[in-house]
Amino acid sequence: MEAAPVDELKTDFWASALIRRAQIAGAFAAVVKKGDADAGAVLVKVATLDRRARLYAPARNGEGERIWLDLSAGTLGDDEAEVDAAIRRRTEKDPDLWVIEVEDRRGRHFLLEPVDVG
Repeated sequence: MEAAPVDELKTDFWASALIRRAQIAGAFAAVVKKGDADAGAVLVKVATLDRRARLYAPARNGEGERIWLDLSAGTLGDDEAEVDAAIRRRTEKDPDLWVIEVEDRRGRHFLLEPVDVG
């Protein structure tokens, strides 16, 4: 088995850090679904508490650096029920997937890496 790159944190540690950043800023965040503790992929849902939400998924840019894709910027849209349905479909296919939900009226995602809105 190949070792993870140095810039990659274990998923449970990364998730805890994201939740802590949100809490420090006055938002609520929690793990909605826990996947593989070491290497599970993560979806981040940001709910603005008005039945709108955005969904972010990890990706790599052309240089191999981690970025986030704003899936709601595309055909998914920002209807919270549709975002939740997309999350359900993905978690059914990938049992190792994590889902973190941030509740923030201002829609802040608290991700440190760049976000591509496509």
